Amino acid sequence: MTQSLIVGAFLAALFYVLIPGPAFLALLGIGAGQGRKAGAFFVSGHLVGDIIWSSLALIAIIGAKTIGTVVFDVLGLLCGFYLAWIGWNAFTAKPKRDGKALLTVDRPFRRGLIFGVTNPKGYPVALATFTALVAGSAGALTFSALPLLLTVSFVGFVTADIILIGVIGAGAVRRFYRAHERLIVRCSGVLFMGFAAQALWHATPGLLGWRKA
Repeated sequence: MTQSLIVGAFLAALFYVLIPGPAFLALLGIGAGQGRKAGAFFVSGHLVGDIIWSSLALIAIIGAKTIGTVVFDVLGLLCGFYLAWIGWNAFTAKPKRDGKALLTVDRPFRRGLIFGVTNPKGYPVALATFTALVAGSAGALTFSALPLLLTVSFVGFVTADIILIGVIGAGAVRRFYRAHERLIVRCSGVLFMGFAAQALWHATPGLLGWRKA
């Protein structure tokens, strides 16, 4: 295994987590509104999905049989409805009289876990980022190298999570969020519903047999 392949796997995992998306927005709200501890629980749950999608992406890149499109279409459909529910709750959230955060999550680890395994950007973005950063060392991509690649990717995921937790827990970020909380939460709700519509738009044609081969 070449050094460039190891570095590529690490950077692919790092960028995969840091690319803004639904989970990034959710983490911003949870961390800024409820603190670093809640944010850490969220990313810990989301890490499960990161590992799953990166594993599938690496297996596909190496050349194994890829999972059928129907699986991803069903997942996209479920994800779309889930994100629509999250988005609507955020858009319609009302200020609390006790001064607590506008939108709170009672079980951030479970929320992160669900986000991780149903994330609409999961497989395609993992496939794109890992392909871009490790395909240059195609000669060294073998199944025997898969365990080490996954280990390096795990380190990249954890590194990115630490960076995000540090950012969302910073005093300046939390103060800005709390000062404009209602607007940010509502805008996030609209974005979540947009992600939901996108997931449903891509999943429905395949399930109805409308997608061209």
